[in-house]
Amino acid sequence: MRTADDQWDITSSVGATALAVAAGRATETRRTDRLVDDPLAQAFVDAAGHGVDIQGDPQDPDELWRLQATYQGVRSRFFDEALRGAGTGQVVLLAAGLDARALRLDWPSGTTVFEVDQPRVLAFKDGVIADAGRAPTARRETVPVDLRHDWPLALTEAGFDPARPTAWLAEGLLPYLPADAERLLFERVHALSAPGSRIAVEHFGVSIDRIVSDPHFRALSERMLGTDVRELFFDEPRSEGPVEWLQRHGWTVGSRRAADVAAGYGRPLDGAVAASMGQVELLSADLG
Repeated sequence: MRTADDQWDITSSVGATALAVAAGRATETRRTDRLVDDPLAQAFVDAAGHGVDIQGDPQDPDELWRLQATYQGVRSRFFDEALRGAGTGQVVLLAAGLDARALRLDWPSGTTVFEVDQPRVLAFKDGVIADAGRAPTARRETVPVDLRHDWPLALTEAGFDPARPTAWLAEGLLPYLPADAERLLFERVHALSAPGSRIAVEHFGVSIDRIVSDPHFRALSERMLGTDVRELFFDEPRSEGPVEWLQRHGWTVGSRRAADVAAGYGRPLDGAVAASMGQVELLSADLG
């Protein structure tokens, strides 16, 4: 059960979900028709040594694992394009986890990528990157702070300039935040965003109940994470979703169902829980 100020490393609680996501990207990377190429994903999983039970064959017959890996490829590609297309010199990855965009994407010269996450998660990540000998493709700044604390101060101290347009990413984040923390997150992002900024968001909405209620999905969660994923989510009611909040504060929002995005990439979602995961909203919003 989550608490308001709980902490974790890369193999426990919410941290373990970052390993599961990296495992999905590793599987996607090995496909000949891959949507994302993440050479560090497998290194993260290998370095953890335990905590995530993955199946690495891209043609794995386990339907739920195949769906999970495909979904990771679809959402990663969507957000890759949203961030690169923003044309900003600053990128902030909120709850960055094992996101390797600062090392795997081709960024314009002068771009800074800020990675905000729990200190122990970033320490693990830094160690793997150092061991792999990978050089970033942008200036990479880590910001070891809990998003439920004063992360704007920590971000600014790391060199972030709120007067410049920024591309923000909240990927796989919102279900892990209490309702008040989610609202505060958007308020802070808005306050730190100059005109020309963009935010990309993954919003589960009502589909999260369909996903986690599926017994096959729960079994996969137990196998990979050692826990029921429902115990990691804050299920408090939200007064409004990200689309409504952003529109009300002057952002121009584009929202697409994950199923439509996947079909557009030629990788349609199918399988036991596709109907629920396909309803996840992938958002990109610009501030004029």
